[in-house]
Amino acid sequence: MVDDIDNCNHHSMNISHGNTVFIGWKKPQEGWVKLNCDGTYKDTLELAGCGGLLRDSNGRWLTGYSRKIGTCDALSAEMWGMYLGMQLAWRNGFHQFQVESDSKILVDMIMGNVKINGKPPILVCRIQELLKLNWQVQFKHTWREGNRSADWLANFSFSINSFQIHVMETPPSGISNLLFDDISEACMPRNIRVTI
Repeated sequence: MVDDIDNCNHHSMNISHGNTVFIGWKKPQEGWVKLNCDGTYKDTLELAGCGGLLRDSNGRWLTGYSRKIGTCDALSAEMWGMYLGMQLAWRNGFHQFQVESDSKILVDMIMGNVKINGKPPILVCRIQELLKLNWQVQFKHTWREGNRSADWLANFSFSINSFQIHVMETPPSGISNLLFDDISEACMPRNIRVTI
């Protein structure tokens, strides 16, 4: 299985044994920047947080961020993570831009692939407003195994003393192993249901 994991770097999903896929982070195409974003809610703390990072087509860290949000559900935390990351990308002048999230429902909401009863959440509207700016933006869902660095930064938000966004020009030391895995295109196995 180790050989399978090491050798999956040319395929975004390598299906073997019927229902196991190997998932890893993929670099964006040349000239593009990728945002991986995430949100989390901790029952024990009754707090939500979010985080994310921007990387270039070589997988190089450009900037990262974490923010402790307060009390909200996990989906709202995911929305905050995406919104703050997109704002940061725009302010940094990245105009060819991929957004990757492990929240399929959020990606579908932004892309208009799900019907929302009543008004869409305000953060969904704000994200959609950002899409009207003069840039190219692509959205993609990834599994959690392909979003581990953003998940780490979302959880890192709970260690921050304030509720302000914490922008990091260099990566915190605790995330270095995950960043190495990502740039090396290491993959993790995930069991999925196969529908026929």
